[in-house]
Amino acid sequence: MNNYNCRNKIKKNYDELKEIVTAHKVLGEKIVCTVGTWDMLHIGHLRYLEKVKKRGDILLIGVDSDKGVKLYKKNPLRPIIPQKERMEMLSYQGFIDYITLIEDIDEKGVWQLGLIKATHPDIFVATTEAYPSWQLKQIREHCGKLTILKYEARGTSTSKIIEKTFKRRLKHILSNLKH
Repeated sequence: MNNYNCRNKIKKNYDELKEIVTAHKVLGEKIVCTVGTWDMLHIGHLRYLEKVKKRGDILLIGVDSDKGVKLYKKNPLRPIIPQKERMEMLSYQGFIDYITLIEDIDEKGVWQLGLIKATHPDIFVATTEAYPSWQLKQIREHCGKLTILKYEARGTSTSKIIEKTFKRRLKHILSNLKH
C-alpha cells in the first residue's frame, strides 16, 4: 500500500465520515467502530483490532487526541507518540478502513460520543473497563450493538512497557554508579 492510500484512510471530520459510512451502509456493508489511544502500538492492540474487524465489513477507528489522553489518563507524560503519528501508524494496517481523531473530550476526560453520534455504527466494540457503565448505556443508544472484548495481550500494555523500560534504565544507571 502506498503512502497516499494510507493517509487517505485518515478522515479529519465527522461530517465526511458520516457521508462515507452512509454510502457503505447503502451498499449493505456492516460498520464496526472502536476508539482508543493506540500509544506505542503493540501486539495487544493489533490482536484486538483484528478481532474487531472480524465483526463487520468496514473498520472505523477513533484515535484519542493528545489533549484527551492527558485528561482521561490524568498523566501529563502521555501519550508517548503524538496523535498524528499514532493515526499514521494505524493507517498502515491493511485491515483498517478509516481513522479519525477523537477531540470531543470534556474537561473531566469524558468522551462526548461525537463519532458514534455522527456515524451510528452497526457495532461498537470496547474493551473491559474502558468505559464506566453509565457511558456504556449512552454508547448503546447510538449504535446497533455494543460488544465488549477482553484485553488481547496478557502482561502487555503501553503503561507496563513504559514502566518496565524506565525501571531497567534506572537499574542500569544505578549499577554504573556502583563501579
